[in-house]
Amino acid sequence: MQRIRLRYTKRGRLRFTSHRDFQRAFERALRRAEVPMAYSAGFTPHPKVSYANAAPTGTGSEAEYLEIQLAERRDPDKLRELLDESLPTGLDVIESVEARTSGLADRLQASVWELRLDKVAPEAAARAVEAFLAAEEVLVERRTKNGMRTFDARGAVAHLEAAGCQSDRPDGDACAILRLVVRHVTPAVRPDDVLSGLRATADLAPPVPAAVTRLAQGLLDEETGAVTDPLAPDRDAATAAPPTAAGQSAAKAPGGASPAAGDGTA
Repeated sequence: MQRIRLRYTKRGRLRFTSHRDFQRAFERALRRAEVPMAYSAGFTPHPKVSYANAAPTGTGSEAEYLEIQLAERRDPDKLRELLDESLPTGLDVIESVEARTSGLADRLQASVWELRLDKVAPEAAARAVEAFLAAEEVLVERRTKNGMRTFDARGAVAHLEAAGCQSDRPDGDACAILRLVVRHVTPAVRPDDVLSGLRATADLAPPVPAAVTRLAQGLLDEETGAVTDPLAPDRDAATAAPPTAAGQSAAKAPGGASPAAGDGTA
């Protein structure tokens, strides 16, 4: 058995793909790429795929993660190429590593989000951010499957800043960019919850829907606010791993002599 961890994206129109739609597309890609998947036991076996903290429907992402379990070993880079070719453009597999550590989901502690607010002046966005960060608590409401729920959006935000952007609209209207780091808490605080909090604390109400993109997710450094790559421990473990038995055998000639040494005969 071999476990492979993948990083993939949701770009362009594919940001409107639901998690269930992606699951169907990904399982078709596994079949198309002839990946030797391991399957669960029981009357209805399923390929062993573990999805971790998928982005909400309608948001773009540069950092979605999943893990697959194979029945036969494959080269991670070649597997990435085959799966990327088998998925529609926008759902792009951009990284693949062999799982050499445990707890990928546990390393997804926070996300870095970028929110583009068209028709919002950067100065207005900066004032709203200042008011939001100054509040000890920002209560927002969201409808869940169990009805309306009220929770604190401020406590989950580890970092929030506003900046201007070069608008690509022909009318040249103002545009602001929000960059925020949100801890993964329960209940989950989403970017639209932070926008609701900005509306509640500073009456910031963008006239058009925000374009939301997840830029990264991983371990959170509370001191710096940085979010680190969750696949780095697997890469480090691969670098530190000793040579395999097969590799050691190939490095030696029969009888234990080095192939480069020779036996001194003509």
